[in-house]
Amino acid sequence: MKKEVFKSILVEWFERKLPSLIERELKVTPNKELITAIIGPRRVGKTYLMFFIIENLLKTYSKEEIIFIDFEDNRLSGMKPQDLDDLFVAHSEISSKKAKYLFFDEIQEVPQWSKFLRRLNNLGQYNIVISGSSSKLASNEVATELRGRYKSHLLLPFSFTEFLRVRGFTYDLKTSYSAEKKGELNRLFEEYTKYGGYPQIVKAETITEKRELAKAYFETIFYKDILERYTINNRDIMEMLMNYILSNNSSTFSTNSFNKILKANSIKASTKTISLYLKYLEESFFVLTLQKFSYSARIRLMNPKKIYLADNCFQTFLSTNSTEDKGKLLESLIMQETKRRNIETYYFKETKECDFILKQGQSILSANQVTYELSPQNQDREINGLLQASGSLKTKNNTIITLDQKQEIIKDKQKIHVQPAWKWLLENEE
Repeated sequence: MKKEVFKSILVEWFERKLPSLIERELKVTPNKELITAIIGPRRVGKTYLMFFIIENLLKTYSKEEIIFIDFEDNRLSGMKPQDLDDLFVAHSEISSKKAKYLFFDEIQEVPQWSKFLRRLNNLGQYNIVISGSSSKLASNEVATELRGRYKSHLLLPFSFTEFLRVRGFTYDLKTSYSAEKKGELNRLFEEYTKYGGYPQIVKAETITEKRELAKAYFETIFYKDILERYTINNRDIMEMLMNYILSNNSSTFSTNSFNKILKANSIKASTKTISLYLKYLEESFFVLTLQKFSYSARIRLMNPKKIYLADNCFQTFLSTNSTEDKGKLLESLIMQETKRRNIETYYFKETKECDFILKQGQSILSANQVTYELSPQNQDREINGLLQASGSLKTKNNTIITLDQKQEIIKDKQKIHVQPAWKWLLENEE
């Protein structure tokens, strides 16, 4: 019987003060029809997002109408599925209020958790929000276990807007006309581009602290999210794959080419195994992948994917490349943001290449190239790739995203906007 334990945990919750919270851009509105699942990489603030939702609910509801349980609490170790009913018995014995909102963190620690949630959902009495670490509660597991009774929300590291909020910097349309504020904005954008948006890394005061955190996150992903979760026996292949991605961020990935690297190191693996390991890295949110644009799903699957790190801190601190590739970091930021905004995104390639095609339903939103600097040396390549994509897909919005250039280019009767990346990130929110 866990009733007495639940009583202690609930009383502590009722008396607990919420920590200082940063507003996130991800908007989550729980409802009784569907279970709300917050998914994403570890250490991005999923629990704090729960607290932020609760903070807003407390404007309308009392604390006793909201239950928050962290199932990693050591007092709840060894729980059995039938013990979960004791939670509601305990609540009714210490409160005259009926629970309306249920927040379950690390729910996957309880055996048969999905059956319990489905039963609660069937009652239609509760707004249910769940979250869990990426090593144990991945998006595909939520889909399998909850069988269409859920709505998932992906939380990634801080966006640039959130990063500025943490830094106490206020941006508006007048900012770019103020030399002082523009200089500070450029400095902050360079920091964000290099070190990414993981909350603790953003708050770390020294480069050494940031590096140690990035290394710790990488090792946790490798050991817990990958090796333990998928019981991988040949760790050499996965280790080489992760290190390869660190040094080839924002690049096309070929299983055959990577297999040649393995063979050169006397490691045997099938292309099927390599593809499976890449899928594991996607499910653990270490890497984001992009398919080549095609209206045919079969053709999309047949072509190589482009790979992007889910946060730039990994390339900056852990890549073995001797020189910093600012263009790759910039391109990776744009990919991360399209994922954050839940925009359907592809790359385009025929005789020329375009970095991003943004799509919504049946509509093509825009074609976008990303380059650190548009120069006489690369201008023809960037423009021609964009125009080939635009001509093939009939896009009306064509943009080249750079570090800090702004202009309009007319070529072949097509208008091309050249826009700073920071401006695209701050002003093009869907």
